[in-house]
Amino acid sequence: MAGGKVKKEKGKPQQHTPYQGGISFHKSKGQHILKNPLLVDAIVQKSGIKPTDVILEIGPGTGNLTKKLLEAGKKVIAVEIDPRMVLELQRRFQGTPYSNRLTVIQGDVLRTELPYFDICVANIPYQISSPLTFKLLSHQPAFRCAIIMFQREFAMRLVAQPGDKLYCRLTVNTQLHARIFHLLKVGKNNFRPPPKVDSSVVRIEPRKPRIEVNNKEWDGFLRICFNRKNKTLGAIFRQKNVISLLEKNYKTVQALKLSQEGAVKDTGSQMDLSSFGDFDEDQGMDMDGGLDDDDGMEVEDGEAEGSQSEFKDKVLGVLKEGDFEEKRSSKLTLQEFLYLLSLFNKAGIHFS
Repeated sequence: MAGGKVKKEKGKPQQHTPYQGGISFHKSKGQHILKNPLLVDAIVQKSGIKPTDVILEIGPGTGNLTKKLLEAGKKVIAVEIDPRMVLELQRRFQGTPYSNRLTVIQGDVLRTELPYFDICVANIPYQISSPLTFKLLSHQPAFRCAIIMFQREFAMRLVAQPGDKLYCRLTVNTQLHARIFHLLKVGKNNFRPPPKVDSSVVRIEPRKPRIEVNNKEWDGFLRICFNRKNKTLGAIFRQKNVISLLEKNYKTVQALKLSQEGAVKDTGSQMDLSSFGDFDEDQGMDMDGGLDDDDGMEVEDGEAEGSQSEFKDKVLGVLKEGDFEEKRSSKLTLQEFLYLLSLFNKAGIHFS
């Protein structure tokens, strides 16, 4: 099921759209059921399902897509939060050849430990788009691909390229972990009840092997870069509170190094500084994904002064070394972001 929240009019009871079997759909919960059989067929066809695949379906609703998935794959695991839809699914497939190949899990997919699956197909409530995307991308073992229906603007952020208007922190965060392709534009009249906006279907393919980064370091770095994505990086990294934050991190790392040297002298042991390095696969992932470029740290106008000037020169020296001073985050590629972060870390400058 897909859709967005709809405001309830004052003085009027909340309207529900009845299903032919008697079930009412709650638009406020994002319950928008695919009703166009040609669209359902197109989604299944573009999913590239193999007869041996275990398929995870999120938000199966009344089972229109579920039936086609059962015909194409080996097994379907459907996660559905609405107990009424769970009963409808069970009734629909009970006594059919598909019944022993369908497992229904009742619960919130964001709070559910997902089992093994080869491919995910999902028509989801729009309000869980970002957390669900990153939950899937952190799933192990990695699946082959996910075919997901998103609100169109969100989908276009995922597939945006450097220089596009919708290119943002969410774009870079998701493309770090996956290759993403736009498959279909879906008009709102293909749903019952129709949502207020159009949708798009995208294909998400986790990168194999993964690009390993320290996720806290990466997130802190991107938050600064995209705070004002159309400013030059030189202007962003001259700001007083950016310099102050980075200098504080720098001093912390230097203090840890001194502590490490002392520990080596005393005990011959060595302190683990991996949380400050470039690579750490166990760090938590930013779940909001960076949909808004201006959230997070507020950047004040004005350059660093006084005692900060020496450290500011160090920061700007990194930008000059990589020829990034006049470049803008809105036009940097993923590879350029990774390279710039590595230059900062090499100079002992960290973002977490």
